[in-house]
Amino acid sequence: MKAQKKPVVIEYWQVTDLDIDDKVPAWIFSAMADRVMNEARDGWNINTLEGKMHANVGDYIIKGVHGELYPCKPDIFKQTYDLLD
Repeated sequence: MKAQKKPVVIEYWQVTDLDIDDKVPAWIFSAMADRVMNEARDGWNINTLEGKMHANVGDYIIKGVHGELYPCKPDIFKQTYDLLD
């Protein structure tokens, strides 16, 4: 048997540095306020459904279909997603 994932549109933010500016999506600010994620010395710690994970500078933070957050390495992101904007 075989199956294919359904196409799903996700929201993402790439961690380019540790500065917070006007390019950061509102859902990142909400996640920080809700203590879902917090800044670390070299990136961001994220409380995911699988436990605490870390996003380094250069990684992507993805907002899943149910609002959950998780980090994704750049090579996996580029293999998995096509940019819409």
